[in-house]
Amino acid sequence: MIGTEFLPGQGLGNRLFCYITARSVAADRGVPFGTAGRAFLGADFLDLDLGEEITDTGAYRSYHEADKRLYLPNSPHDMVHGCYVAGADPAVRNVPDGTLLYGNLQAEEYFLNHRAELKDWLRVRPEFESSEFTADDLCILNLRGGEYTSDPALYLRRRYWTDAMRHMREENPGMRFLIITDDPPAAGRILPGIPAVHGTPASDYVAVKNARYLILSNSSFAFFPAYTSETVRRIIAPKYWARHNCSDGYWSSPQNIYRDFTYMDRSGRLFSAEECLDELRSLTLPETRPYGASSPYTAFIRKRNELKTLGTKAVWKIQRRFAKKP
Repeated sequence: MIGTEFLPGQGLGNRLFCYITARSVAADRGVPFGTAGRAFLGADFLDLDLGEEITDTGAYRSYHEADKRLYLPNSPHDMVHGCYVAGADPAVRNVPDGTLLYGNLQAEEYFLNHRAELKDWLRVRPEFESSEFTADDLCILNLRGGEYTSDPALYLRRRYWTDAMRHMREENPGMRFLIITDDPPAAGRILPGIPAVHGTPASDYVAVKNARYLILSNSSFAFFPAYTSETVRRIIAPKYWARHNCSDGYWSSPQNIYRDFTYMDRSGRLFSAEECLDELRSLTLPETRPYGASSPYTAFIRKRNELKTLGTKAVWKIQRRFAKKP
């Protein structure tokens, strides 16, 4: 059996990625599928086949997806913990029978063989379905607030939303907009005048899934409703994903480049997934960049364990000092 474990602290989107990837790998290998930690899943509105229930995770091997990080002075998080930049891990699809998968597990290649089956695997129960926000002239903005608002490297700028809305108006000058969000007050501050709705995870998921036009944030929550939608016509997402605001070419992470999405950079230019992949393939990391092995940033971040004892204000002071370096 190949399976996964739902963990406390994961969001729903992260748990669904673990579920879909593990189930896809099990199907590819022709072995049973199973799940542990079901009490943490939080997806009762989905008609999920969770496979065999795993109650003793210690009886299985654990495989943790390969991790790669850049230590950059863009935020205290990236200085201390690093910015996650790992792409797909080829070993994920070749783990032996009797393995539980852990990690980000968001690369499309993990589950692409089962693209046609995902709508059934993630089918919304009929009693939760709704077409309330499905219209030819309505675009849904899925704005992630909450803890994102305190991280300037992560929280999308107002311009991201206004540029994406401009592109949607080019398609339909009469386009209306509605925000689906976990944080209506934050939505009201960054996009005043646009109605914002926050319901249950079920209603938010369904609103995204049944939209015709979508502008997404860099959050895992909206991926599967967008990816399995039978109504959507256009999806705009932030280029460089979780580091849209500050990247000079790296993705956080490359796993979040998906073939049906269009990606927009900080200048408002649009790129296909293939264009993003071509650019990524040509990306070099010369030593003169902040994340080069001999750069002063990297030399300093080698002491990152010491940073963990510092308060946030101290880390920000260090960041400002390094930001002044050429």
